[in-house]
Amino acid sequence: MEKSIQSIIHDVEKRRDQLVDLLETLIWFETPSPPARNTRDAQGFIASYLEERGFTIDKWDVYPGDPNVVGVKKGTSPEQHKSLIINGHIDVAEIDETESWTTGPFQPEVKHGYVIGRGAADMKGGLAGALFAIGLLTEAGIELPGDLIFQSVIGEEVGEAGTLQCCERGYNADFAVVVDTSDLHIQGQGGVITGWITVKSPTTHHDATRRSMIHAGGGLNGASAIEKMMKIIQGLQDLERHWAVTKRHRGFPPGSNTINPAFIEGGRHPAFIADECKLWITVHFYPDETYEDVAKEVENHILEVSKADIWLRENPPAFRWGGTSMIEDKGEIFPSLEVDPGHPGVETLSNSHSTLFMEDAVIDVSPTVTDGGWLGAAGIPTVIYGPGDLNNAHSVNEKVSINQLVNFTRVMVRFIYDWSATKKEEE
Repeated sequence: MEKSIQSIIHDVEKRRDQLVDLLETLIWFETPSPPARNTRDAQGFIASYLEERGFTIDKWDVYPGDPNVVGVKKGTSPEQHKSLIINGHIDVAEIDETESWTTGPFQPEVKHGYVIGRGAADMKGGLAGALFAIGLLTEAGIELPGDLIFQSVIGEEVGEAGTLQCCERGYNADFAVVVDTSDLHIQGQGGVITGWITVKSPTTHHDATRRSMIHAGGGLNGASAIEKMMKIIQGLQDLERHWAVTKRHRGFPPGSNTINPAFIEGGRHPAFIADECKLWITVHFYPDETYEDVAKEVENHILEVSKADIWLRENPPAFRWGGTSMIEDKGEIFPSLEVDPGHPGVETLSNSHSTLFMEDAVIDVSPTVTDGGWLGAAGIPTVIYGPGDLNNAHSVNEKVSINQLVNFTRVMVRFIYDWSATKKEEE
């Protein structure tokens, strides 16, 4: 006989030790990125967990040693009921060998009401809670009317969009929840795109010719690419300040749309005038902007700046935007994500949260980025909702509150059940 949904929710608290054990198991798998290419065993564990609970498994390598796992559990009447994607990433932030962990980053510890270990907050806690909620529903004999799709993806920490591959592979749903670090807020996000700006001279000159290049009557029409990049950096700062004055978005402090000159390299050695200089920038933008439009805005501005310089006018900078991996090609894209508070999925999740906590759910924006933007860009209404907070994400002795983990799992039991039972609108 099926248990009531309320009874299953109560079981989360009764079985909190098993939930903690599941999170500890996920932490034991060493999946830092970088170096990456190390998630196969962890993904195999998740695939087996889902398969044992009636999911059909799709598993493929995004990179060697780093597979995506998608589990699909068909609903009893999917034509009439809403479908759901639950998404999370299995990779965790990198580890420096000089960090002072109380045990070890991949030797989880329970202490003072927290689980401590790399990924506890970002975001194996979210994965564990969602998996445990699914396990309890299955164990109780609950047959969901709508389709349930669970995505455990790789590479989020270094911009390797495993989630994008899920979208390109055709996975779709009426709503998606990315169970990443949000402190149980329902969130959208701004976006991020990286870019390379390159200044390159068509000629190469000895260091001894610099006097002829910079003084009256020298007669040598040349320039240092490093010095010309200084003008471009100044132009980026001017644009950044202009954005701070002219652009706003609710939930972000003014000036959150930044242009960070993150890395620069140029020149050959001291016997040469620098004939090439490359600048790596990180651009943050608001939820109502696209990375394509923002990149074009930066590019157009810098080309106008270049027109005001005699040498750059003849030798304009080149641009390369985005990328598929910070490891493979030194670039990444995180599309922005806007949340519609009136969407039925958002309302159902809000109700699940407020019923448990006896207070309204907070709907706001994340100050960081997740894979949620890729789902949103694919046309899937999406939110971020998970345990853990950003003060602990990526930190030494990273931790997540066990009480918050339990409460997240309770909310997910209710939400999965209620959303799956929601009927599709009449066409």
